[in-house]
Amino acid sequence: MAGRRSLGRGFGWLWGAYAVSTAGTWLAFDAFALIAVLALDAGPTQVSLLAAVGPAVGAAVAVPLGPWVEIRRKRPVMMTADLVRCAVLLSVPVAFALGRLGFGQLLLVSVAVAAADITFNAAAGAFLKDLLPRQDLLVANGRFEATTWTAGMVGPPLGGAAIGLFGPVTTVVADAVSYLVSAFAIRAIGGAEKHVPRPGPAVIRAGDLLEGWRHILADPVLRPLFLNSLLVNSLIMAVSPPLLILMVDDLHFAPWQYALAFAVPCTGGLLGSRLAPRLVARHGRHRVLLTTGALRACWPVGLAFTGPGAPGLAWVMAVEFGLITCCGVFNPVLATHRLDRTPTGRVARTLSAWSATGKAVTAAVTVLWGVLAAWTTPRTALAVAGVLLLATPLLLPRRDRATGTGREPAPVVVESDDR
Repeated sequence: MAGRRSLGRGFGWLWGAYAVSTAGTWLAFDAFALIAVLALDAGPTQVSLLAAVGPAVGAAVAVPLGPWVEIRRKRPVMMTADLVRCAVLLSVPVAFALGRLGFGQLLLVSVAVAAADITFNAAAGAFLKDLLPRQDLLVANGRFEATTWTAGMVGPPLGGAAIGLFGPVTTVVADAVSYLVSAFAIRAIGGAEKHVPRPGPAVIRAGDLLEGWRHILADPVLRPLFLNSLLVNSLIMAVSPPLLILMVDDLHFAPWQYALAFAVPCTGGLLGSRLAPRLVARHGRHRVLLTTGALRACWPVGLAFTGPGAPGLAWVMAVEFGLITCCGVFNPVLATHRLDRTPTGRVARTLSAWSATGKAVTAAVTVLWGVLAAWTTPRTALAVAGVLLLATPLLLPRRDRATGTGREPAPVVVESDDR
């Protein structure tokens, strides 16, 4: 077979929508923090609040939307989420041009974008499960993962250059436009959804809000994976500010060197996402989840030993490359496993609960680690997070179980590298 196997026209448009919006997101990486510092003279406390409070409140706002998304057609929901993100992001450059931009507006926009992100991802996951057969889900999630790491490798350096040339709100405009293009791509998918949701009650009950968490916590495989993901992702994200301070302030790395230390290792995400289907086909989904889930926890402790100069920069790149490669394998396998174990009528609520909890926990842990770094040192904060991460593999499921549908896992179709 030559080239990549086609997953159909519908998936092609969905992938295109994901690619363009992801590119916009990474192009605008840390844009709000930069705007707060460069345009509003915000201090460290305000920047930390912007990084933590916006996503946390957005996650709380998105929780009631899970049941609402479940009983509606997913494409209109995805398009609406894209248009909302486009509109609220465009309010930032408009206010900036009028001289009316304030820190409160940045917080509100951050909340709205976070809530729309969770809503979009919940609808997109349900739509993907409806769109493709089970045996194609891992290939599809692998392509999404590869797209994410490609954008992570290219986007931030380009965004930094654009801000330097055209001003602090430039990348926000590009991000807003990317969501508009994404909405058009989703509209172009066309056709009718296979499983039309049944009309639900006009009033959302408290039980509906908790259904996603009930499903996760009742599943003997999803429960440990959920807890493991919460701890691992939050601790990995929490060490970013201390590492920034260590490298730029303490070890005197230039900002471009700091950006390079994370852009280059993103190639590991591309490698991991391509290896995932092959590893699952050879070793099985459970073994791949257990092995790569354990391996990704072993790398971050190495960041505490970062030194000055070129050897220190190479050390950070090596550690991040190992971590990102493991994540590149683990993430699409986890996403596929989660879809496979979740009934169609619960996918949106499950993904919404998973994502909202992750954002809230990450925000809280990030603030906590900022305090820890201030009370001790950034290197100590990195070391504590690394040691705690070493214990997280204990939460991974030890036993291999059949999928939630009661059937054996679908066969994995491996893409060819022939060109």
